[in-house]
Amino acid sequence: MSKKVILFLAQGFEEYEAGVFTDVIGWSRVVGTEPVEMITTGLRPEIKCKWNFNVRPELEFDEINPKDYDALAIPGGFEDAGFYEDAYDERFLNLIREFDKDEKIIAAVCAAAMPVGKSGVLTGRKATTYDLCDGLRRKQLADFGANVQDKHIVIDENIITSTGPATGLDVAFKLLEMLTSIKNVDEIKIHMRFTNK
Repeated sequence: MSKKVILFLAQGFEEYEAGVFTDVIGWSRVVGTEPVEMITTGLRPEIKCKWNFNVRPELEFDEINPKDYDALAIPGGFEDAGFYEDAYDERFLNLIREFDKDEKIIAAVCAAAMPVGKSGVLTGRKATTYDLCDGLRRKQLADFGANVQDKHIVIDENIITSTGPATGLDVAFKLLEMLTSIKNVDEIKIHMRFTNK
């Protein structure tokens, strides 16, 4: 039985940061030795991304049963595009808590670490987030109780956090590795032409 990931899309999310997950997981279904399923969800029937795409999630948020999924993937987004309206919604914060309680993987790119922190699951744990803007997001993450690290990617048990869009593919591959195996990731990297084998 293949593993399943829920991809949460907040208003104002950054398209590239969502795309890394949909591509890596998508390639796993085509050429992977251990294919993984992915379903998109959000709090709205249509979501406006930061760079003016509009998307319709596949599954209504209220229909999610956390027990059906092995991981939660969260792309970051921009405050001026409404990201925190959805990212800080108590319904989503509760979903994060559910995944962490069951020790399921939570993979957050860039500012997506902020709702993970606000949910309370990072208290006393290592994490990182976007590091520019005078360190505003890192200060906020520390205020949520996280032990903020000056690293591009931080993994603390089941939670992956990172600093920005450039880390997105690495986070997606790490998520896939944690769900399946390094052999599966290596096979996908060959077909996506990250390696010349």
